[in-house]
Amino acid sequence: MPEDRLNKVSCSHYRCEIEVTLEILSGKWKSLIIWNLSNHENIRFNEFKRLIPEITHKMLSQQLNDLIKNGLIEKTIYPQVPPMVEYYLTPLGKELTPILEAMDKWGKNFVDNYRAQD
Repeated sequence: MPEDRLNKVSCSHYRCEIEVTLEILSGKWKSLIIWNLSNHENIRFNEFKRLIPEITHKMLSQQLNDLIKNGLIEKTIYPQVPPMVEYYLTPLGKELTPILEAMDKWGKNFVDNYRAQD
């Protein structure tokens, strides 16, 4: 998210707060990362690669850093060799779980009932 918009939920750049949510979750991977974290207590970097095999190492790293920057996830680095890093949802990130569950339900309904009409 552009720096001038951080921590400005209702600013002149947005017509409504839905735009803030969409911008924070924008892209193909952020919602999948949060969805996976909502189904696990914590996930290590390589576990994300197994859960989302299509994502590149660089993109996963970038998306995780964006989510950390926006306060939705945190990471714990364990001092060992090799270093172990675990990611988990913050309380703010956990607030997205019901939204993602509703989106999952809507998507399943769409696929089952409306997409078949094409």
